[in-house]
Amino acid sequence: MPTSPSADENRLFVAKEGQRKSRRIMYPRIDAKGPKFLVGHAPLEPVTDAAPIADFDTGYRPKRHGGNLPATGAWLEGDDPEDRVFADLGPLELELGGRLPNVRMAYETWGELDSDTSNAILLCHALTGDSHATSADGTDGWWKDIVGPGKAIDTSRFFVVCPNALGGCQGTTGPSSTAPDGRPWGPRFPEITIRDMCAAEAKLADQLGISSWALVAGASFGGNRVMEWAASYPDRVRAMAVLVSGPATTAEQISYAHFQNEAIRLDPKWRGGNYYDAPDGQGPHQGLGLAREIAHLTYRCANELTTRFGRMPQGDEDPTHGGRFAVESYMDYHAYKLAARFDANSYLVITQAFATHDIGRGRGGTEAVLAALTMPTLVVEVDSDRLFYPRDMRALAQALPGANGVQTVHSDHGHDGFLIENDQVERILRTFIDSL
Repeated sequence: MPTSPSADENRLFVAKEGQRKSRRIMYPRIDAKGPKFLVGHAPLEPVTDAAPIADFDTGYRPKRHGGNLPATGAWLEGDDPEDRVFADLGPLELELGGRLPNVRMAYETWGELDSDTSNAILLCHALTGDSHATSADGTDGWWKDIVGPGKAIDTSRFFVVCPNALGGCQGTTGPSSTAPDGRPWGPRFPEITIRDMCAAEAKLADQLGISSWALVAGASFGGNRVMEWAASYPDRVRAMAVLVSGPATTAEQISYAHFQNEAIRLDPKWRGGNYYDAPDGQGPHQGLGLAREIAHLTYRCANELTTRFGRMPQGDEDPTHGGRFAVESYMDYHAYKLAARFDANSYLVITQAFATHDIGRGRGGTEAVLAALTMPTLVVEVDSDRLFYPRDMRALAQALPGANGVQTVHSDHGHDGFLIENDQVERILRTFIDSL
């Protein structure tokens, strides 16, 4: 990866005020060759990343731009749809009250649906993911090593569907979408739950003629949706794969979600959610970026950060005189990258849905619902995860009648091991699917 940009490159989408008033974060321009930013790796100098790791948190790359970031990184009407397909699902009554008059869902499919529709698999993406799990040629996508012909989720055998979640910003109805009055929904977008997301996806399944899924699979926030699908539609889920996720959000996870949402709300450029007409460079990028930095710390682990960065400075910057440590540069990069491709209001909506996630709500409690989920179930932990702890994944496996223990992904990278250790994940999923 290239080293940090020079002083005359695209320096800021915002100045970050911190303990060192002289510190200003430099953010890059994203172009076809990728960001001119972050930290170097051999043979580039200075070597400030001992183990560079590719990013697979999203399938679609940020839109190209020539200067300051637009107010939102959402996919907007008129943008290139790329591989997205759209379905108009009609109105949706919401769990907490209110109604969306029409939901449009962006989704992608791979493979062919059998005449009896028995070979359909639903994939559920992570928090800021999208529908692009893989591409037709298998060269990009957030699970490109898992989904495709001959792979664990074999598209020569299965019809695979991956929708962008309700409330998202990559083609499915969310805060950046146009409301009936012709303006973006913005802060008027109603509060939704993961249960609502699954209800919208059930409408998509109906349109596709899929009465039940051979498998519903997902990790992290996607795993939350997997569990809600099983709880809401047990007759439509013949098997499920839950990777590093849970049946209800923990107090610690709610705390992390709270920090992230407050970071956005406290950004003056959020403007109470009414920022869509702001000029380039004047959106809530600082708050959204900080939210991502908080989240990213939970996605990785201390040992990885120590190994990759330690206390090394970023390039020739001097941390004792206003410069950054390499690990700060790394976090700033992830802040910028999310702000370039996501929408702040969508982040608030989806993160709040994550915080309220509980498959037992109104159903007699989480334990009672888990005991009733008898379909074959794969539960996967990452041994270095500090967002969904291994002990909690083991407790989940014990509570699910259809689970045969827990499968372990060994990783030095924390929670994101489900995106990084694809050889292990592929092998675990293949074994489970072949057993069905």
